[in-house]
Amino acid sequence: MLSTVLAVRAANCVAPKSYQLDFANLPGGELRRAPDGWHAIVPLGGTKHRLWLSKLPASGSAVVLDLPLDADFELRLQAARRFWLALEHRPLGKPPLALPALKRRRLILALRALDGWQEGNSYRQIAQGLFGSHRIAERGWKTDDLRSRTIRLVKLGRRLMRLRCRALLHKGRGRDDRS
Repeated sequence: MLSTVLAVRAANCVAPKSYQLDFANLPGGELRRAPDGWHAIVPLGGTKHRLWLSKLPASGSAVVLDLPLDADFELRLQAARRFWLALEHRPLGKPPLALPALKRRRLILALRALDGWQEGNSYRQIAQGLFGSHRIAERGWKTDDLRSRTIRLVKLGRRLMRLRCRALLHKGRGRDDRS
């Protein structure tokens, strides 16, 4: 199950009115039965929350979120907090998988560098494509910081390709690839 999908089950009590969810009649939402249970997309607070339910709770019952203590606990906790904030009609903040602008730019450059490398271009040609010809020095390419940066970007792109871009979804884990 994806780390931002919340496992939900019925509690043994009645929920306050502001927390009641009628999964059978979700306004603008989706509910689908699957072999493993029910999958719901609940639009609340300007975003869509993805929920998984083994059984459909009765209308008006309180729900409990299961947050397993595993490698994705922090992401699930953030998703659960955003769901709770939406129920409270409070601002949600940024999505748990949102990437900072600099990291997003670095990943885009890494994938572009990988494309250039797979096409058989030299590091100098890749750097010219990424940063512009005017930034590439005529002499001293071996010691130019853009050469080192380009090599690091190609290595990051190759690593992303090997991991099938799973590294994009698991932000904050492992070594930080700065380029």
